[in-house]
This record gives sequence, structure tokens and C-alpha cells, in this order.
Amino acid sequence: MARMHHGGTRLIARAALVTAVTLATASPAPALAWGTSAPAPAWGTSAPALTGGSPAHALAAGSTASVPLAAPRASALTAAPGALTFTAAPAGERRASVPSVPGRAAYLYDADTGTVHLNKQAGKRMPVASLTKVMTAYVILREAKLDDTVTIQAADVRHAATNGATHASLRAGERLTVRDLLYAVMLPSGADASHALARVYGPGNTKFVAKMNATARSMGLVDTRYASADGLPKPAPGHSTALDQAKLADLALRDPVLRIIASTRRHVVAKSKVHRAHVWTNSNKLLGKTPGVMGLKTGYTGAAGYCLSFAADRDGHRLVGVILGESNADRRFQTATRLLDWASEQTPPEL
Repeated sequence: MARMHHGGTRLIARAALVTAVTLATASPAPALAWGTSAPAPAWGTSAPALTGGSPAHALAAGSTASVPLAAPRASALTAAPGALTFTAAPAGERRASVPSVPGRAAYLYDADTGTVHLNKQAGKRMPVASLTKVMTAYVILREAKLDDTVTIQAADVRHAATNGATHASLRAGERLTVRDLLYAVMLPSGADASHALARVYGPGNTKFVAKMNATARSMGLVDTRYASADGLPKPAPGHSTALDQAKLADLALRDPVLRIIASTRRHVVAKSKVHRAHVWTNSNKLLGKTPGVMGLKTGYTGAAGYCLSFAADRDGHRLVGVILGESNADRRFQTATRLLDWASEQTPPEL
């Protein structure tokens, strides 16, 4: 059924599902351009446990995914960002009022149909805090092998402490796998872990950030510029938009490894001869509470406010959203839940 939204007709973006999984080997895989399809497991199945030397190794057994993993589908969204807009009800139908969105910017769309449900200043450039780490994880999965080990240095620990950043309680001298460090980046939002990965796989922040920005350009994130691997204000905060971060969330969740990590509520690293025991809990409070949620990332700095990128499978449709510049930490989760519930009522279930 055709839909309309303020300013024009609904964007049409239905693409075929791709059921084969083709993952990168030792050579880095090219980033996906926005609007292209990506190999993914069959709809409604979990990503396979993979072995070998590629970035798609099986993940650690200590991880617990909060929801069944749904395969992402292709999208080709080309909506022009701008002031608050939302989809209009078809003739003869009543539509529930759009929920209030207190944040500075927000975006919500159906990744299967291309329907833009909400656009509040989605093209406005602003800092996005630790949503930056989604790109960090995405680049690492194309640069490293999950079984590679990284030795934590004092500079990594000091970086998080000096900046008053969230951390994964890493200590100098510990040796952890890239796999575990990705959990440290995505769950507790560890600036110590992201600093260590950028240091090794840039090598160094400058070269790693260049890789992040090159990947952003290849994805079509035209209003995004990264300045660090963690989104902290120093050396510079960088900037992005709600629209670009929604594009990134969509593409990131097509990676089966990143999808599993982002949907994991708790990851345990058992003590070994080369590192301490670690238990990391996901800062995304939607997991396990809001139906169908698959992740993705929280963020906060004084300049960026409280940020959230999220996605959920609702009645066979994948809804992807971003909230930026919220002034209340918990309200971003409440708003995201209301938006998902509201948007799922606007689209008939896929039978």
C-alpha cells in the first residue's frame, strides 16, 4: 500500500533478500555503499559460527545475545534531511500522533520499504559521542583477525582516565584478543579499548581516523567527519548527522559479527595467564526490554548530549533509528521504545 509523508511521496526501497554469507578473509573487505545489498544469513536465523583466520571467527562462548538475530535486508533510502517530518496516513485511515522527541535531532525509517517515519533535523551536523565507536568496530572487522592479540599499554588506560571517559577496566600489560576488545568497545563503550585498537591497527590515531573517514565516504556518509576512534572532544569531536548514523547502523548490522556483539547484553572474559577476568554489560537499556531490539550503541559527551542508535525487527520489518542531543539519559531509551511501537503500528506485518 502506498504511503505519503510531508513533502512528497513515499520513497520506494524494496530490495531482495540475500541469503548467502560471504565474509572477508585476510584482505580487508570493501565498505558497503549506502543502498546496496549485503550477504546475510537467512531471515530469522542466527549468524553462523565461523572458524579460521578471517574477521568472521566464531564469537566467545561467554557472550549472551539478548534476542534472536534477524538477517538485515537491503535498503536504498535517499530522503532529504531537514525539519521534523513523518509519514502520513493513507486516505481513510487514522494515524496515531507521532511521539514527542525531545532530542536535538532524530531519524527513524523502515529499512525494508524506505519509508521515513520521522525526520527531526536529521541533516544537522553535530557531535555524536560514542556512536563513533560503531565505525571503529566496523573498520577493525575489516583490518584485523578476531584471534589477533593486542597488548594494552599505559597510554590506552591513561587516555580513558585523563578524558574522564567510559572504560572497560583494562590494565597495562594485559593481552586480549581483538574479539574481546570489540566487546569492550561496544558494550561498556571502553575508550581504553578503542584507543588500543586504533593504536595497533592505524597504526596510531591519525592513520586509523583516516581509515574511518575513507570508509564513511565509501558508505555515502557525506556529512560525517571523524576525529578520533572514540568520539571524545579531544583532539576534536568530529561531527555527523542522525541520517548518516542511521545509514551506518543499517550497514553495520549487516555484518554478522558486529550484529552479534551489538545485541549482546553481557560478555564474560575468564581470567587467564595474560589478562584478568572481565565482565562487560551493555549500556543499551533497550536490550531485553524493548521487543525485537538488535542493538546498537549509546553515547554521551557534554557537547553531544545523550545519543542512541538502535534497530528492531517488528513484524518482519527492520526499523532503524537515531536520537541525538537528548538532555536526559533514560529518556532516550523511552523515546526510542515509543518511536518503535508507533512506527510498527504504521506498517502492516509482513506475512
